[in-house]
Amino acid sequence: MASSAVAHRALDGVSYRIEGDDLDLRSTATSAVEILVGGHLFEFTSGPAGLVDGMAASLGVTAFDTELAFQNGTLRTATTREYDPQSQLVETPTLVTWQGRKHSLVTRLYRSGTEDVLALLRAFRITEHDDGLSLAPDAGADCRFTGPAAVIKEVPGLGLVEMSRRTKERSAQLPPWQGGEVPTGELYRDTLSDGRPFFVLSGSRLWATVVPLADTAVEHVPDMLARCTLRAV
Repeated sequence: MASSAVAHRALDGVSYRIEGDDLDLRSTATSAVEILVGGHLFEFTSGPAGLVDGMAASLGVTAFDTELAFQNGTLRTATTREYDPQSQLVETPTLVTWQGRKHSLVTRLYRSGTEDVLALLRAFRITEHDDGLSLAPDAGADCRFTGPAAVIKEVPGLGLVEMSRRTKERSAQLPPWQGGEVPTGELYRDTLSDGRPFFVLSGSRLWATVVPLADTAVEHVPDMLARCTLRAV
């Protein structure tokens, strides 16, 4: 397989590029971010247009209740009834989806009607780029990101790769030992709470974690990361 490259945009507007020899980068990617709007926390996920269909199917949604044009895309909502056996309460969450030309945005709201959905989405602007969606707080809106948005992508042979902006808070989470040098920063190996290995790549602007999957030869991951480039552009 020849050298390949791909770019994916996070919801905070930062674009991440992966490039390397013998990497299969054909899989899609998603981005996730938490946003405070009016003091309330909301989580948004973006991905390819098909993300909407997959989310709807997983929730048993077969048809949407509303559909309207919104910010150069199509906004749809579907409210379902769910019983929580632990609290013995019935909830009515609303699936909110926005679809553009090639990308989509999803979130779930509770105890919200159409006016609530519109009020929330008017707090920021949705922009579609070739490599994904970005959200930007509207001028004067009580709206802010709680932290960097992440891009999550599965790379065969490497694992699940999550990329975001490096921050001071992230830097403080680095292991207390020296990392190994790779072209895009320092590479650290650590273990999850269940004992599985994972890797942290810390660059000047990039913070990436790589969690090996079932098809990953863990001992090959450092060499693969040394031969590829992950960077924020």
